Formats: sequence, structure tokens, C-alpha cells
Amino acid sequence: MSSAVIWDVYESPIGLLTLIAGDGGLRGLWFPGKTPVPPESARRPLPAVTEQLEAYFQGELRAFEVDLDMRGPALDREVWRRLLDIPYGRTESYGELAARADPELFPGGIEPWERARIVGAANGRNPVSIIVPCHRVIGADGSLTGYGGGLHRKQALLELEGSGRPDPAWKTRQTSLL
Repeated sequence: MSSAVIWDVYESPIGLLTLIAGDGGLRGLWFPGKTPVPPESARRPLPAVTEQLEAYFQGELRAFEVDLDMRGPALDREVWRRLLDIPYGRTESYGELAARADPELFPGGIEPWERARIVGAANGRNPVSIIVPCHRVIGADGSLTGYGGGLHRKQALLELEGSGRPDPAWKTRQTSLL
């Protein structure tokens, strides 16, 4: 199996997104400064991804159909898989997400109430944000907590999906988010 990596940049309403794909599918969707950029010689269009992102940001797409090649420890992969189960326009707390994860994957001796923090850390390592919707995970009290792209972007994504504090003018505020 080849380990060829290609990449491109997508200019979204919430800022530039670096897309990285391998033979197995999309490996990364990163906000500026969050990952090293591969060599310019590996830059190629990723139309299957960018077309879906465009439709998502226009409010026309609710579920992505993108091959993913996400790599990480078993617990991280379990959390990322569970993120895909959170419907568009809905949110879930870290504790709720932890309760849905396979308990056998957590380290021994961890109390159930401690799993939310472990899940939060795995959520934060999600390499394919937006498509694997880590922005849909919030604090138990409904607060917006932790997002690699910044809480302002998390808020914008939730508003786009109608699960945050609704603000129909979110698209006109996009440049102020950066």
C-alpha cells in the first residue's frame, strides 16, 4: 500500500482549512497553524471533499460522504466513530459521548465519571474536524468548551446547523470570526 499524501486548501466561511488525504481517504482537515503543510509538490485538488464542504457551508448538506483514513489509538478511533452518530443540528455532552463509547477501551481503574475528560482529550485529537463533527460536543451545562479552531468557530458551526444560539446572520459575520 502506498503512503502517498496529497493536500489542498479550502477557503471556508470560517477561515482557511488545510485538507490532507492519503490512499485510504481524508486524513486531516485542519485550521491554520494546526498541522505542518506537506510539500507544495503534493498539492492537488480534492473536489470530492471541497464540493461537500461548499454544500455544507451553504446549508445544503447535513451528512458528509467522504472516505476517511483516520489514524490513532483504539479509544480515539472509537470516540471519532461515535462523533459521526451525533446528528446535524444536535449536540451531546462529553459525558453522554463517554457513556456511548466502549467501556473496554478505557484504561483500567478509571471511574465512569472520569471518562468524560478522556473522551474530551480524544475529541480534541480529531484530525478531521467539521466532517467528523467534534464541534457538536459541549459541556454538561450546555457551555461551549474546547475547540481546536477556537470557540468562535465552534459557535459559528453550531449556529450554521441551528443547534447553537441561532443567529441567521452568521455568514455575514464570517470575516469578523478570523
